[in-house]
Amino acid sequence: MKLRTTCNRDCPDACGLVAHVEDGRVVRLEGDPDHPVTQGFLCYRTRRFPETLQVDPGRITRPLARATWLGRMRGEPVAEADANGFVEVSWDEALDHVAAELLRIRDTSGPAAILTYRCGGSLGLLKHLVDYFFEQLGPCTIKRGDVCSGAGEAAQHADFGECDSHDLDDLRHSRHLVLWGKNPTVSNVHLLPHLVTARNRGASVTVIDPAYTRSASFADTHVQPRPGGDLALALAVAGLILARGAEPPDLDTWCEGLEDFRALVFGKSVDAWLVEADVSLPEAEALAVALLDGPTAILVGWGMQRRGNGAAIVRALSALGALSGNIGVPGGGCSFYFKRRGAFDVSFVRGKKVAPRTLSEPLLGREILDSDEPPIRAVWVSSANPVAMLPDSRTVARALETRELVVVCDAFLTDTARRAHVVLPTTTLLEDDDIVGAYGHHYLGEVRPVVPPAGEARTDLQILQDLAPRVGLDGVLDRTPRQWKEQLLRRVSDRGASLADLERGPVRNPDAPQVLFEGHRFPTPSGRMRLITTLPQPLDDADPRFDLFLLSNSTRYAQGSQWSSERRLHAGIATVHPDTAARVGLGPGDPARLESPIGSMRVTVRTDARQRRDVVIIPKGGWLDEGTCANVLVSARLTDQGEGAAYLDTWVRLVPLG
Repeated sequence: MKLRTTCNRDCPDACGLVAHVEDGRVVRLEGDPDHPVTQGFLCYRTRRFPETLQVDPGRITRPLARATWLGRMRGEPVAEADANGFVEVSWDEALDHVAAELLRIRDTSGPAAILTYRCGGSLGLLKHLVDYFFEQLGPCTIKRGDVCSGAGEAAQHADFGECDSHDLDDLRHSRHLVLWGKNPTVSNVHLLPHLVTARNRGASVTVIDPAYTRSASFADTHVQPRPGGDLALALAVAGLILARGAEPPDLDTWCEGLEDFRALVFGKSVDAWLVEADVSLPEAEALAVALLDGPTAILVGWGMQRRGNGAAIVRALSALGALSGNIGVPGGGCSFYFKRRGAFDVSFVRGKKVAPRTLSEPLLGREILDSDEPPIRAVWVSSANPVAMLPDSRTVARALETRELVVVCDAFLTDTARRAHVVLPTTTLLEDDDIVGAYGHHYLGEVRPVVPPAGEARTDLQILQDLAPRVGLDGVLDRTPRQWKEQLLRRVSDRGASLADLERGPVRNPDAPQVLFEGHRFPTPSGRMRLITTLPQPLDDADPRFDLFLLSNSTRYAQGSQWSSERRLHAGIATVHPDTAARVGLGPGDPARLESPIGSMRVTVRTDARQRRDVVIIPKGGWLDEGTCANVLVSARLTDQGEGAAYLDTWVRLVPLG
């Protein structure tokens, strides 16, 4: 039997899926050939997901409670805990104890003592009901900022008043494509057919990335700036364009801050900017030519904005788009993000407007530990694995380990779940019931359960519906998933995007543009685009003992901290230039230690002569408890705007073992 659903994992593509089901079990997963973007193929990770479910011993199918905590709740010792200190309990007992503790903490310290933390482990829109529930319970403390895209979104809102993209099909109008810090062969695979189509029509492809990737092998040109040198490179190219007087003659009529931007660009010579970027003048001139020979689309990756100057980098790229006449025209644009929630009505969740307190997501571990008046006493985690995914993993772990109550809703026993008092088993993407948008295209999709939940797993909505009467919130969530979906879609339901429409197949968001900012109309107060005019202060923390830039990159095997079943074969690999390894007496396959000022991890060396000599590349999303988590090396620091995490401003060194 073939059943259709939509992938809800944290990925731009939100693929349409076809599940082959036999005897209540998914035996094969394929891309939906009728989905306009998926076009019948899947990434390696999702294609292997059924196998991962079958072989992963960490899949949770019954509620778990920490034996020591459960003993206190029961008033008697609990024996026979598993190796992680948990025992299986019934749903009734788990929810009864959790409800009692939440009410006790709220009544003695106020709802600000309860933190609800939700992130992108599932992109389903019904996950917003977690926020709504805790808003009704309190309101409780929530997070602020965004470790994933905070700086980039803030940058585009600063420039354009909006953060969205041209339609994917608009790439057919492009003469040149600039993939700036973007590696779609791993992290946005359904962009590739559009790139191929554009190339077949004669478009050139330039990849700008310090790392050599599979996408670089696809490109006509690969430019490898120093990590973090993207800002200097963008300003150098801007200098070349301005020096030629090649900017649009009417630029100052639709851009604010042009003269201040000129002053910023000419504050250094082009040569000085290029020394800072570690890029040659011919490479910069070729990039300027490609931008001016438009229409040229700049497709912006997410890694660059995860730096201390990340928003400034993205703003400089937007300015390049404007200077070269590529904003608001078919085939152009500076695309960072597709507005995945744009079609949905989540206005019933008020968020920061009513929260008694917010904690910075990139600094979460320290902010939990430092919280007072009242301290954070309870944490509810859903759609997230903060111990593995946030900077300074050990501090995040310690923060959770020292709370009175930590409840984690997950399908797997993650680093975070291992630190919980109660783990509540949730549904996976093949068992969930939801709707999604995408941040890599403009299509909406319905997430349908294609198999029953494993064991006693429940959706987040079911968990909260069962918890609600126990904490005095009877009726707050009393709607079916279908009714909640209809509410979320009510803004667009009369324009071809009703739930009935989604049940027939993917639907393009009727509010999405074909060409963004066409006619140079911007939703800013002045109606004009705003150019960057100042730069953030550089981080001044250089330590000569640490001489390599850390790049913790996505891989074809991992979806954040969710890996395919082969994770132990691929995690913990450190890729460097052969000269870099030889400089410290290492070669391919040698064990080593990767050290930063705050932590270390054991790695196996891999060499690649196509990489820069000042970088080390390790996989994103390893597990702390398995010794493969890159975030033990990463200090918790903020980006210049958007309260993102400066993951990639991390210096490390490679040290032989022994």
